[in-house]
Amino acid sequence: MFSVVNVVLPVFALILLGYLCRRSGRMGPTGASELNRFVVWLGLPALLFSVVATSTWEQLWQPGFIAAFAIGCLGVFAFTLAYRMVQKQPLVDASLDALGASYANTGYVGIPLCMLVLGDEALQPAMVASIVVVCVLFAIALACVETGLHAGQGVSRTLGKVSSALARNPLVIAPMLGALWAASGLQLPVPLATLLKLLGAAAAPCALVSLGLFLAQPQPGGRVQGVWPLVGLKLVVQPLITWYLAFQVFELPTLWAYSALLLAALPTGTGPYMLAEFYGREGSRVSRVVLLSTLGSLISLSLILVLLPV
Repeated sequence: MFSVVNVVLPVFALILLGYLCRRSGRMGPTGASELNRFVVWLGLPALLFSVVATSTWEQLWQPGFIAAFAIGCLGVFAFTLAYRMVQKQPLVDASLDALGASYANTGYVGIPLCMLVLGDEALQPAMVASIVVVCVLFAIALACVETGLHAGQGVSRTLGKVSSALARNPLVIAPMLGALWAASGLQLPVPLATLLKLLGAAAAPCALVSLGLFLAQPQPGGRVQGVWPLVGLKLVVQPLITWYLAFQVFELPTLWAYSALLLAALPTGTGPYMLAEFYGREGSRVSRVVLLSTLGSLISLSLILVLLPV
C-alpha cells in the first residue's frame, strides 16, 4: 500500500499545484494549452527518442510479454472504439474515449512503481510496456483521430492527409528516429544525452500541471456522461485480460508476469488529455477519466499487491 501511495501521491500533488495556480490566478487561461504544447513538441519526444535510442533489440524483443500486455490494451481500445461508434459518436471523440480506457500510465507511474515493488530488474518490462503504449497504441489512436478529421474527402486523399499528419507528428517521429539511432550502434553524445534527459524529465510534471490547470477552468454545465465505464475498463477489464494471458496462456517468468499485471492495472496516463487538448476537442470526459482512474488505482493496485506474493 505504501509503495502505491509513495508513487501516486506526487502525481496528485502536481495536478493539485496546477489547479491551485489557475484558481489563484498565478497562471492564466492559456497556461494549460501552452504547457501541453511543450510536452507534445519537446518533452515527450525527447523522452521517447532517448529511451528507444539507448535500448537494444534483445531488451525490447520479449514476445510473450509484449503479446500479453499489447492484447490487453489494444483489445480494450478496439472494444471501446467500436462501442462508441455504435453509439454514433464521431470517430475523433470515440478514439479519444478508447484511448482513455486503454492508455496505461506506464511512464509516470509504472516505471517507479515496478522498480519499488519488484526491484531494478523491473525497469526492462516497464520500458517495453511504455514503448507499446506510446509507440503503438498512441500511434493507432493518432491515425484514428486524423482519419476522423479528414473523413469524407475520398479514400486516397484521406490516406494522404493522415499519412502526412502522422509523418509530421513529433510523438511518431521521435521513436522512429530513436530506432534508427539505436540501429546505427552509435552512442549519444554527452551534450545531446544531457539535453534529452532534461527535456524528458520535464515531460511528466508539465503534463500533470497542465491537467490541473485544465481541471481548474470552468467546465461545461451538466454532468459528464460515460466516465465510469471507461474507468472500469481501464482498472478492471484490462488487468484481467493481461493476467489471463500472462499467467495462464504464455506462463511468463515471475518477474515479467507480475510486471505485466501491474502495468496493465495502472491508471490512465495524461496522453489522451494531451491529445484532446492538442486537437482542440472537448476534454472534460477524458480529463475526469485520468483523475478518477488515478484515484481508483490506489485501491486496485493495492489489492493486486496484496494478492501477489511479491
